[in-house]
Amino acid sequence: MSRHMIIYVHGFNSSPDSIKARLLGQYLTAQHPDIDYRVPALSHWPSEAVASVEVLIEEVPDQKVTLVGSSLGGFYSIWLTERYKQCRAVLVNPAIYPHRLLADWLGENENLYTHERYTLTPAHLHQLEALALPCIKQHERFLLLTQTADETLDYREGVEYLDGAEQFVQRGGSHGFDRFEDLMPAIVAFGRGTVALPPATELAASQ
Repeated sequence: MSRHMIIYVHGFNSSPDSIKARLLGQYLTAQHPDIDYRVPALSHWPSEAVASVEVLIEEVPDQKVTLVGSSLGGFYSIWLTERYKQCRAVLVNPAIYPHRLLADWLGENENLYTHERYTLTPAHLHQLEALALPCIKQHERFLLLTQTADETLDYREGVEYLDGAEQFVQRGGSHGFDRFEDLMPAIVAFGRGTVALPPATELAASQ
């Protein structure tokens, strides 16, 4: 049985078919077939989303788990990592205050991949706020990957909130995190307890 699990925690209105989830899966299959890779389909209800990841974490209590959380998935990964001692988290352009950010999305929504339609309500925002932590306490278990040209989030929120944790801050890029594949070896290394980040060189404006 694998002693290392990586769980990709997708973002708002995303799915296991997201580009980063598939790229990471292809990389792990080719380079690290010993790693147990999971990508759960998350409910639009925050409490149900974190519960579905908890089920995977609790499958093998003594197994090392790396959460790779993108955007809203990064927010969930913060809460889960503080809760479970076997977890480490790689946060990719994470949403730090989604209960504020998603207030503009109240009403009818559609998942970009599954085309599921649902209504985002104040109850969703209340569930998100209930998961918000005022700060992280175990900085050594977090790695922030962020790009400054994120068109959806203010990257500075993540940098400030995760002060004291390992950080890779790259000028340029996008919310989807351009050239995510360059950081995959660092993600695996961090899950195994090693920091091996490449230089955070500036991305070309055309990327």
